[in-house]
Amino acid sequence: MPEPGVLLLRTCLAVLAMPIYLLSFLGIWEPFCRKIFFPYCLEWLSVIHEKKVKKKKEELFRNLPEFTSPSGQLRLLEIGTGCGANFQYFPPGCKVTCTDVNPHFQAALSRSMSKNQHIHYERFLVAAGEDLHQVASSSIDAVICTLVLCSVRDVKGTLKEVLRVLRP
Repeated sequence: MPEPGVLLLRTCLAVLAMPIYLLSFLGIWEPFCRKIFFPYCLEWLSVIHEKKVKKKKEELFRNLPEFTSPSGQLRLLEIGTGCGANFQYFPPGCKVTCTDVNPHFQAALSRSMSKNQHIHYERFLVAAGEDLHQVASSSIDAVICTLVLCSVRDVKGTLKEVLRVLRP
């Protein structure tokens, strides 16, 4: 028989988890997570993460203007945009197409866009990195995908799509 302390901890855990079990039983938990919980947590964690990696990202994104097309435009595609944490590092005037598998990031994305008016937001596509058929071939100057290749279903397929959409 478990000790009283263990029983107390198990009971506390069961009581704390009860709302999750109930929402899951009712079929509400997953939509709640996708629509509210995950986007909120990612936006909150992005603020913390950006403070730690700011200097490194400034260094990594510093050469983006070198990819400007002969027409003088810089068209960027960001795979797995999330809440738009990278926007602050994009060069002024560039045109950005954002993709994410979760359409519920758009509220956080709008807040990020209002903070980063130096770039032109073209569109948001609900798309996985492995399936960018909504983006024309050879139409993008640079592709950004930070903290996303670990979560795509097919890394090789995603990279194949990146090569397809990039301007030669």
